[in-house]
This record gives sequence, C-alpha cells and structure tokens, in this order.
Amino acid sequence: MDGGGQGVARRHGAVAEEDPDRHLGDRSGNEDDGGVDDEKAAAPPRRSRRVASLDVFRGLTVALMILVDGAGGEWPVIGHAPWNGCNLADFVMPFFLFIVGMAIPLSLKRIPDRGRAVRRVVLRTLKLLFWGILLQGGYSHAPDDLSYGVDMKHVRWCGILQRIALAYLVVAVLEIVTKNTKVQDQSSSGFSIFRMYFSQWIVACCILVIYLSLVYGIYVPDWDFRVSDVKDPNFGKILTVTCGTRGKLSPPCNAVGYIDRKVLGINHMYHKPAWRRHRACTDDSPHEGPFKNDAPAWCYAPFEPEGILSSLSAVLSTIIGVHYGHVLVHMKSHTDRLKQWSIMGITLLILGLTLHFSHAIPLNKQLYTFSYICVTAGAAGIVFCMFYFLVDILNLHYPFAPLQWTGMNAMLVYVMAAAGIFEGFLNGWYYEGTNNTLIYWVRKHVFVKVWHSTRVGILLYVLFAQILFWALVAGVLHRSRLYWKL
Repeated sequence: MDGGGQGVARRHGAVAEEDPDRHLGDRSGNEDDGGVDDEKAAAPPRRSRRVASLDVFRGLTVALMILVDGAGGEWPVIGHAPWNGCNLADFVMPFFLFIVGMAIPLSLKRIPDRGRAVRRVVLRTLKLLFWGILLQGGYSHAPDDLSYGVDMKHVRWCGILQRIALAYLVVAVLEIVTKNTKVQDQSSSGFSIFRMYFSQWIVACCILVIYLSLVYGIYVPDWDFRVSDVKDPNFGKILTVTCGTRGKLSPPCNAVGYIDRKVLGINHMYHKPAWRRHRACTDDSPHEGPFKNDAPAWCYAPFEPEGILSSLSAVLSTIIGVHYGHVLVHMKSHTDRLKQWSIMGITLLILGLTLHFSHAIPLNKQLYTFSYICVTAGAAGIVFCMFYFLVDILNLHYPFAPLQWTGMNAMLVYVMAAAGIFEGFLNGWYYEGTNNTLIYWVRKHVFVKVWHSTRVGILLYVLFAQILFWALVAGVLHRSRLYWKL
C-alpha cells in the first residue's frame, strides 16, 4: 500500500524498504540491491536487507483492514467510530499513510535523477488512482452483489487508495524537491534531522494552518439533498439540514462536508457513512439499525470520509512517516533510532489525547482533525518501534512471518481480500440460488454453526478464512519471488 504494485514481478527484494546500513549475507529473499561501504568499494557488491519490520507493520495494517471490514458490523468496537472517538478501524488509514511516508526516503534514496524520480512518483500515483476508482468508485459490487458497473452521475471519486495516492504524490514530490543529495549519506543525531528537512516541516505547518483556517473559518449555510436510497421510505424526498454557522465540528454543519458537497457534488460522495450509527440516528447505536422516527435529516445524507479537506490534513500523517524514514536513513545506531522514534511517538500521542480530552479538538477520523493526526501517528510510531525491536534487532522473524508475507504483497491481499474481489469471484459460482455458494456454506457451517454464535463465527471466519489464508498465499508467492508491484 505504499505505492507498491501493478503487474506481477519477480524481484530480489524491493528498494522501497531497504535499510541502507545493514549489509548482511542473508539470501532469504528479504534482500535488495544496495550499495557498498565506501571503504570496501573494490569488493563484490552486497545486498542490503529489507527493513522487515516495515513489511510486518504493513502486513498488520492490511490484516486490520480486512478484520474491520469483515467483522466490524458484528463488533462495533473494532469498526469506525460513528463520529467523535477512535476505534480500531480508525487507525488503519493513518497507519497506511505513515508507512507510505516512511518508505519514501528509502525508495527515492537511490534515484539521484530528480526528473526520473518525479516520473516514477507520478506513474505510481496514476496507478493508485485507477485502482481506487475501480474498486471503490462504484464499478465493483463485490463480494455479495454479482453485478458490476456504475452510473457516471454517481461515481465516488474519493476513497482509500485515492487518498493514499494524493498523500504519496504531495510528500514524494516534496521529498524530491527539498532533499539535499550532499547530506543523504551523512550520519545525523538529535534534532539535526529536523533542521536538515526544515522546509518539509514548514510545508506541514502551512497545510495545518490552511486546514484549521478553512475548518473553523468557512460559513456553512443550510443545505438540502434528495434521498437516493431506494430501500429508504423517504426515497426521492428532498430533506433540508439547518446550519447557518461556522466553526462547528458536528456531523451536519462542518466545513469538511460543505466543501465536498460544493466541489465533488453530493451524488459523488459515500452513501453509507459511519454517522448512520450515531446515537442521534438510531437506537441501536453503535450498531447499525433502523433510523429513529425523529432522526435528524442529516442521518439520511451522504458524507465523504476521504474527502478533499480531510485528505489535505491526511498529508500530515505521511510527512510524519517521512521523518521516521529520515531517521532510518541518517542514523546508524539502533538505540539512536529507537530513541528518536519513541520520543516523537509518545509526544504526539500525549498531545493528541490532551487536545481531545480537554475538548479543544476532538478525535475525529471523518474530519481528520489535528488531534486525530497526533494520536494515530504517535500510535503508528510506537507500534513500529515495537516491531523494529522485535524483528530487526532481536531477529524474531518466524512469529511475524505471516504478517511480513502479507506486507510484501499488500496490494494483492488488499484487492483480493479487503476489496472482496476473490470472494466475489467464488460467489459467482452458485448452486440454485446466489445465497448458496462455497463462501456462504463455509461461513455458516464451518464457523457460525460450530460456535453457535454469529458474532464469534464471523470473527473467526475473517481471521482464518481471510487473513490467515491470504497470508499463506502471500507466503507461497514470496517463496516464488512473485510480488504485485506498482
């Protein structure tokens, strides 16, 4: 998901996650073509081992996405928070963006030609946009609906891969433009890395100021919409939402949604937002359920969780990830790296929680608020530190091998499992009725009936029949050195 793959390719490891200071004799397939130590330039070139912890972290994030998409409906605690708050699912997107950012300095380090680097970044961005619109724009109805196609008047232009594409494009170009090739291989310590990439932090501050100015400064007028859900008793009715305010972060009257309605158009936004599970909308909250008789009009409205303004602030998650990548590139000591990463992670976590619990800026994934950026980026940094210590320092590779395999073929697993393409393919082969397929039979008879619980059965089905199954598939592909690349 770091811009990794269109087209199946054989490779000896990916440049994107090479640790530039670890030239080991490992030939296990976790390698990469790397440079040689200056004092040993005459020796045969050796390969730099991949940063395995980054693969593991990416694999964990893909697994979390599959988990929350497959079992979040039965287990709301792992699904997205209806509005303010931060559940397990709300960490997935910022974790992806953090990983994308961390891989950028590593992948661009060995492309000295800026023109070539920009072309590579633009091409990857276009590929991500293509797959994002194809999978989340409404064309694919997998896995349960066997039809396909979308009315161009209702294409969803935004989505997970589209947001990753935007963040990758902005931050990668920023890295190309601002990096100083004279210092790329120099060791650094303390705050020298901040000073070295000071211009990137200036851009980050500008993005934050623009975001906050728009969120708290734009006037949001009353607005109306036509209910487009054919299953809704209000289908076809025009409902009005009363706002006439500015600076609000409530579901109906925030500037994030207002900008998306004006720029994207309400028909091109997500029609099943998490706020449908809000306590103001349904008595079953945090579960999804029928709307209350007196539910406010905005409960029926679309909202784009990966919209324009929230995607702008999401770039900050990637910039923080880039800093972690800079630490990996410039610092030579495991201890120094862990110290820098952990200090920043803990600081961000404390800052974000302080903003939230002081009621200054609430945690909100839908709006991608500053407190949400801090908490999720801090958590990402701490989780990565743990993996780095366990996998790259203590060399505990075997316990994390399934996650590592998943992370090395993240695009494949995302498309086939998280986007439901493989299950959709299997559901296309049914007996007598579309509800009588191999997928439904396995889920019902092997998991749900055995455990006499729909909730537990679905959770175990997702863990074993989706996450573990695709981890093993990725492992087989890894042994064959086959990876889906962008």
